[in-house]
Amino acid sequence: MADKPSVLFVCVHNAGRSQMAAAWLTHLAGDRVEVRSAGSNPGTAVNPAAVEAMAEVGIDISAETPKVLTVDAVRESDVCITMGCGDTCPVFPGKRYLDWKLEDPAGQGVAAVRPIRDEIKTLVEGLIAEIAPEKKA
Repeated sequence: MADKPSVLFVCVHNAGRSQMAAAWLTHLAGDRVEVRSAGSNPGTAVNPAAVEAMAEVGIDISAETPKVLTVDAVRESDVCITMGCGDTCPVFPGKRYLDWKLEDPAGQGVAAVRPIRDEIKTLVEGLIAEIAPEKKA
């Protein structure tokens, strides 16, 4: 891994889980990690319930848009994380691949999305501790 590890979150529509994961990683790790998210069949907009759930914890993802998964995005990432959605990434030697089994927030209200949001936060915190712990002064 480079001085600054890079992480790619992937789910089919890049509208819920991967967007929340990318937002949590950006929020919690700051500039210690390069963050990307993408989908194999991107939706037209980020899930409104995911936007609302993240806003409740002070993270604004309302301006985010679903992005298409590219081979370059995988190649440029140290860690590729699928979100339990059956998506697969192109495989390159030396990359780390994880699959986080998460419920799909599509079509669900904010009450159902909150526990998914919180589970993603816990997973992201563990990832940060592993790949980009804070430097002790």
